Formats: sequence, structure tokens, C-alpha cells
Amino acid sequence: MGYKIFWFFTTLFVRLRIRKIGILSYVGRPLIVLGGKRITIGNKVRMFPGARLETHHNGEIIIKDNISVGQNLHLISSGEALEIGSDTTISGNVFITNINHDFTEIGVHILNQKYIVKTTKIGENCFLGYGAVIQAGTILGKQCIVGANSVVRGSFPDYCVIVGAPAKIVKRYNFDTKAWETEKHK
Repeated sequence: MGYKIFWFFTTLFVRLRIRKIGILSYVGRPLIVLGGKRITIGNKVRMFPGARLETHHNGEIIIKDNISVGQNLHLISSGEALEIGSDTTISGNVFITNINHDFTEIGVHILNQKYIVKTTKIGENCFLGYGAVIQAGTILGKQCIVGANSVVRGSFPDYCVIVGAPAKIVKRYNFDTKAWETEKHK
């Protein structure tokens, strides 16, 4: 419990570097922030140490309310908002981005090529398992569960379980039977 009090005081200093941190939120150190004036952290967000939050080229990061974040989260946003919905849990070592690097120019290092920005959004009440990678262009609906070490790209509906690399839906919640049912793949 004592470390959370220390993190609370650390958060007071972080408030000077980012646009907004809501009430009852705290972040653990170390925390790396690039482009902090385009980062919003909602109320009751708990972020363990080792987070890296980056915005580039007018990108924006919006972390809604009541979110729990494990150690070593890495978020990168460019060109538009990357949003994480309320009541979401993010396990440790998770990476979320809304950019890809272009690679088509032969003889030009990939880091010197343009960003390809694709809308990325995490719905409310989601769970992202340990080591998950959420790639540019991913839209997760409400209450999606992403398995550990999954590599996710694409749009996924509400109430589904997504696993693998590349990730695919393995279960969906059926409101008629009130049960999680295995997805039948062809």
C-alpha cells in the first residue's frame, strides 16, 4: 500500500507534463512521456511502473476512467486519437499503437519513412492479456478479452475472446443462451 502513496505523489509531478490526470489516478515511476500535452488520463486510473506514452504529429492518447494498467505499457499515437475505453484492464508488457512505418522506399531506413496512421480504439470493459500487441487499425468492441501474447489487427465485435498470432475470435457471448460459446472456424 505504501508504494501506491508514493505513486500518488509522483502523479502530482506528472500532472505538469500532460494535459490532464483525473482524480484518484496514480502512475508508478519510471514513466516516459513524449508529447504529454496531448495525453489525457481519466479518473481512477492505476498505472504500474515502466509505462511509455508517446504522441507524435498531433496524435492524442485518451485513457478513460477506471483503468488498471500492468507494468511496461507502451502506447504510441500519431495523427489522431488512440482511445482506451473505461473499465478496461491492461496486463503487463502490452503494446498499443495507431501507426505503422511505411517500408516501400528502397534504400531509406524504415524509421525515416512516413507513418501510416490507422484508427485504433479499445472498447470499454476489455481485458488485454500479458504481452498482447494491439496493432494499428484495431477496433475492439465492448468487453473483448485478448489472450496473452496475442497479436491483434482488425475490427472485433462486442463480447468476444480473441487469441493467437495473428489473433482470431475463439469465443463469443451468446445473449440467447447466456453463455460464452466456441466460435466455429471454417
